[in-house]
Amino acid sequence: MEFGRAISFYEKLGFTVTRQDSKEHVVVLKHTCGIEIKLLDSGDDENERRNVLMDVDMKYPGYTHYAIQVDSANEAKLFLEHLGLTVTEGSVTLGMARHRYSFATPTETSLNLLSSKEPET
Repeated sequence: MEFGRAISFYEKLGFTVTRQDSKEHVVVLKHTCGIEIKLLDSGDDENERRNVLMDVDMKYPGYTHYAIQVDSANEAKLFLEHLGLTVTEGSVTLGMARHRYSFATPTETSLNLLSSKEPET
């Protein structure tokens, strides 16, 4: 993972670096709301940059995406597009009038925005 690109992305979302250790290959970012993200770069790339959680025959433990509940998926979508992210899926209607947009992040993790408080267009 290229830490510089990931750090820049998360700083645009209001995170600040609280720890960066090149020996341990870790960067810790924290948001004022309390969310803490640890970025690790200690793996190898024997899978041709395919996601080992989804794209290869042998599955590994871990996560493939994270979801954030927002008041307005449309407003959050516009904000992320302003930051240069591209919608990879959505708007998708889930049960109970929940709507989702998916974005690819510079950390090669999918970010899903979920909204249940407004009708989407």
